[in-house]
Amino acid sequence: MAVIASPRAFLETLFTAAVVAADPARVIAANLPERPKGRTVVVGAGKGAAQMARAFERLWDGPLSGVVVTRYGFGVRCERIEVLEAAHPLPDENGLTASRRLLAEVGGLSEDDLVVALICGGGSALLPSPPPGLSFEDEIAVNRALLASGAPIRAMNALRKHVSMIKGGRLAAAAHPALVVSLVVSDIPGDDPGLVASGPTIADHSSRCDAVNTIERYRLLLPENVLRWVASEAADAPTPSDPRFTRNEVRLIASAGASLEAAAAKARAAGIAAAILSDSIEGEARDVGLVHAAIGREVATRGRPFQKPIVLLSGGETTVTLRGTGKGGRNSEFLLSLALGIDGIQGISALAADTDGIDGSEDNAGAFADDRTAARLLKRGIGAAALLERNDSWSAFDLLGDLFEPGPTGTNVNDFRAILIQ
Repeated sequence: MAVIASPRAFLETLFTAAVVAADPARVIAANLPERPKGRTVVVGAGKGAAQMARAFERLWDGPLSGVVVTRYGFGVRCERIEVLEAAHPLPDENGLTASRRLLAEVGGLSEDDLVVALICGGGSALLPSPPPGLSFEDEIAVNRALLASGAPIRAMNALRKHVSMIKGGRLAAAAHPALVVSLVVSDIPGDDPGLVASGPTIADHSSRCDAVNTIERYRLLLPENVLRWVASEAADAPTPSDPRFTRNEVRLIASAGASLEAAAAKARAAGIAAAILSDSIEGEARDVGLVHAAIGREVATRGRPFQKPIVLLSGGETTVTLRGTGKGGRNSEFLLSLALGIDGIQGISALAADTDGIDGSEDNAGAFADDRTAARLLKRGIGAAALLERNDSWSAFDLLGDLFEPGPTGTNVNDFRAILIQ
């Protein structure tokens, strides 16, 4: 079996393989819809929406127009599709403008026209559109409460869909009677396309009851007018039985599962066995970190359930319940917890990163950790456990020079975790 002399370089090649497998130019080429008799209009939202738009217009053999919105700094130049930028993870006024632009773009179309919706992760924050009676500040309050709640993405987006005039299929409803073909890059555990970016072009399978359950279960403190709106029939989103969705198509073009398979193949080509634990892991990042650490220790010390050398791969979307005022995202929090769990167990190295290139609100996608991370922090007079307690994982890996900063990748299939055990 091969021996990896540079674990970090090896782990980074696996991350790259995962990202390449979800590259917009590659996956869109295999999913182009048929040319319509009428117009082709492109709309989109998400952290990789600009790259998806550029790939689509280069591949499309015919006239088109459109507009997409992405996060600040994630835009790329397109020739025929306008690219707007807005704030993430909390929405801003530019996002509000973008929502209006997308809705206007699909208005007044005929049944001979085609709307191509390019949807990927991050679109929920980029498409604020408060319903009548609610203010923009109300929608920000909803997002702020959700981000601090520790709620899984399914619960979060069930609420977002019912406090919006564009999410939960409403953008597609506005495009009727045109055919809407949604090309979706999934960042959702389980790959439900209706949850990606809160499903602006996909009929809603959740209900107002689900939205209310999210509020109650996670004890969200929301403005009174938001609570009244969610409890009213006016909050209902279009359902799959809505005739306006009969002709529409939804195509899942990239997912965490496919990207993890690509990473596993890359590892095996280098002579290292690979095991995919799951592509849909959810839960508190620090708890998931401890479980991964326990599996890593078992392999390293007892040779079960896998023989070393091996790389353990997993994906999904963990959550962070804010307890302190530190900086960090879910991947760095996962890694700091993992580092505590593998402290002193030789031969374990790990990378955890978000495949869109950004973990939380800083410029890193994630970080590297190994069996010496906790000890190195202690030598600097800082305990890893104390940093973890105040949600300050970014500061830990910044201090050690172990942040992973690949920049925006142009895609988003959620968390990527790789643990090498030699």
